[in-house]
Amino acid sequence: MLKKTDQLSEAIARFNGGVSRDAYRFLGCHRQTVDGQEGYVFRVWAPHAKSVRVLGGFNDWDTGAPAMECIAPGIWERFIPGVQTYDEYKFYLERPDGSFVFRADPYATHSATRPNNASKVFDLDGFAWTDEAYRRNRARRDVLKSPMNIYEMHLGSWRRHEDGNFLSYVDCARELVPYLKEMGYTHVELLPVSEYPYDPSWGYQVTGYYAPTSRYGTPHDFMKFVDLCHEGGIGVIIDWVGAHFPRDECGLFEFDGGYCYEPADPLRRDHPDWGTRIFDYGRNEVRSFLISNVVYWLEKFHVDGIRVDAVASMLYLDYGRRDGQWRPNQYGNNINLDAVAFLQDMNAAAFAFDPHAVMIAEESTAYANVTKPKEDFNGLGFNFKWNMGWMHDMIDYMSTDPLFRKGKHNNITFSLTYAFSENFVLPLSHDEVVHGKCSLINKMPGDYADKFQGLRAFFGYMMTHPGKKLLFMGGEFGQFIEWDEKKQLDWFLLDFDKHHQLQTYVKDLNHYYLDHPALWSNDTDWQGFQWIACDDNAQSVISFRRIDEKGKEVIVVCNFCPVERTGYEIGVPKSGSYVPVLSSDDAKYGGAGTVLVPVKARKQELHGLPYSVSLTLPALSTVIYERHVLRNAKDEEPGEKAAPAKKPRKAPAKKAAAQTGETAKGLPEAEKPERKPEAEAAPAAEAPAPAKPVRKPRAKKEAGGEAKPKPRKPAAKKAASESK
Repeated sequence: MLKKTDQLSEAIARFNGGVSRDAYRFLGCHRQTVDGQEGYVFRVWAPHAKSVRVLGGFNDWDTGAPAMECIAPGIWERFIPGVQTYDEYKFYLERPDGSFVFRADPYATHSATRPNNASKVFDLDGFAWTDEAYRRNRARRDVLKSPMNIYEMHLGSWRRHEDGNFLSYVDCARELVPYLKEMGYTHVELLPVSEYPYDPSWGYQVTGYYAPTSRYGTPHDFMKFVDLCHEGGIGVIIDWVGAHFPRDECGLFEFDGGYCYEPADPLRRDHPDWGTRIFDYGRNEVRSFLISNVVYWLEKFHVDGIRVDAVASMLYLDYGRRDGQWRPNQYGNNINLDAVAFLQDMNAAAFAFDPHAVMIAEESTAYANVTKPKEDFNGLGFNFKWNMGWMHDMIDYMSTDPLFRKGKHNNITFSLTYAFSENFVLPLSHDEVVHGKCSLINKMPGDYADKFQGLRAFFGYMMTHPGKKLLFMGGEFGQFIEWDEKKQLDWFLLDFDKHHQLQTYVKDLNHYYLDHPALWSNDTDWQGFQWIACDDNAQSVISFRRIDEKGKEVIVVCNFCPVERTGYEIGVPKSGSYVPVLSSDDAKYGGAGTVLVPVKARKQELHGLPYSVSLTLPALSTVIYERHVLRNAKDEEPGEKAAPAKKPRKAPAKKAAAQTGETAKGLPEAEKPERKPEAEAAPAAEAPAPAKPVRKPRAKKEAGGEAKPKPRKPAAKKAASESK
């Protein structure tokens, strides 16, 4: 029998009171020395159990082993000497009806690899972190006013070994980090990494909330993954499933024969659409379990953020239910007040532990103040929300034949009616490229070339629209088939020109985004955005300004029709020359290579702005312009000095054709476009250059041609495995 300390009594009281933020420190399995004997103490919450035993190889799974002691209402404890790291164990619970059941430890830090489901003894201490400098630098940044370009990925299908086995956490990080740096991503968002039994669930059917899945290695291996990402300046966000849990017998489902983690109320207990159980957000011990879990990932694994899955299903009592299948709250409406209070407390706990954490809600409705604080707005307290409306509107628009897009023009403009009501992330997520929805590239109408042209224009609008960015893996090079978790991405496509060119465009676009504060420093208010013209539905053209905190701006023009337009006039705010700096139609990206030249602004009011320019709009394109001040110009803005003339580092690839009566040859030196060097990584991410290029030399064929290139595969290595 262990002596019950004041510290333990206090921890139990906080757990039972629903205010624990570190329940993992005393529940679960922990190394301890008792009377000179080394071993482990096991604790579990099982309020309905008549008796509990902990069984494993250390006691030959003997169901007659001594029972655990109930040290407080619902809390069971036993110290077992001689237990070793990696020993498997389960709790053997006697239910109220006298039957017995084996359960994995809800607080286990490690698990056997599926199809096995036992918990494993593992000490998290002892890992040597090297990310202090990264974390200091992160703390200096305002996440709302910093660039955020997220690469969403599934660890098991990004790349695999030649034999089809998973990469380990460490092997994956060593390939992933250089790729993300080269491509211009700031964060990686991982589909759930908490232990789960069924591969096709992608991690959304969690049975081990405190255990990084053993598919790819040990908890220390996942720590190494995060550490290597931080070494390369890449933040790590994990997908977290607090909305539901599966009915697997080894998990939380009716854990001790009673309703522990789920509500007793049958009208609030089940997700009818998903066949899963809902957490009881009003039960103190469940709140302590979940909130402690969020803090656990921030503390023990140094993750930079948490994306909370399916928040809408948590918020609404009638989610997925018909009339008569749900019970209103005390005010007669459909809001789950317990879930609201839980989310508020969860976010408060996360930010109390890490004020610089990224807390993202996948919330698909118009629920108010998701990213506002509880104190001032009764908000949920997240600092970001996925903009699901923008995603669905834009995918619907881009999937429409351009001939009919004028009838859906509202799809591309409506998002700006609410763009600053919350702090948004613009997602193009995994959910949009599975289950018959087609890949992103295959959503684009038209022939083979049109699909790439349309997707590049779409990406251009996404990266210049207010909001942080997220793209699911494979979208960056135009994976044609839907995502399949059973195999790696089709990297061999990079041996075909169009796919490689798309990837190059995404890379250049990403780096342009990182290097220009106009695209991210004012993401959350109207100071950073102004429409130039949003009502040209007849030609499917929009134009707008993005402005940074110092007033420096870029101008963006999107033409969503496969028709080149010449002499297209838009208003601009100032005099000077407007230089095209990035075009999705550039030949190096696989476009038509429509020649664009700098154009001088005329003193002619248009679109409510004092000057105007006449442009050529390439078919199906997004073009970004920057303003250059003319030397010795009579119409300079008061107090504004012209930029000194610079010799272009590289001449334009083609001779510019006349656009508005001006030629590239006749322009002043300051007006000529300067081919900028390839953008470097985000300022906050200081890492060495990647050790290898993004792709191998490719065949000069289009996909579907006679050439059959071999897939680019990682070097053969051992499959992900545990040390023992």
